[in-house]
Amino acid sequence: MATDNLQAYELMVIFTPVLAEDDYKGAQKKFADFITENGGKITNQNAWGLRSLAYPIEKKTTGLYWVVEYQAATDVNAKLEIQMNRDENVMRHMITRLDKYAVIYNNRKRNKLSEVETAAS
Repeated sequence: MATDNLQAYELMVIFTPVLAEDDYKGAQKKFADFITENGGKITNQNAWGLRSLAYPIEKKTTGLYWVVEYQAATDVNAKLEIQMNRDENVMRHMITRLDKYAVIYNNRKRNKLSEVETAAS
């Protein structure tokens, strides 16, 4: 697969809050591995952890958030959606296509955060 037809995407997943820490990490690894096994490339992962939801989902008011940026061919997303819809631990998910400006913005934001963390320590 040529790398020039890869698109940049951001995936946000809200997992059920009843997952143990190991299960939460395992679920993240499962979807990250799925992306890479289908020719994608993970550029950044960020586990936000337990957050309040804007509205209850399945009578739950919190969820375990995970955000991953990746590059993949467009057909990978359809396969990924099927996997997420089949997984009972996934309450919600959203895939967003990132244009080149969003990718640049996210990289700058990450670099600024790491500079602030470095300065604080």
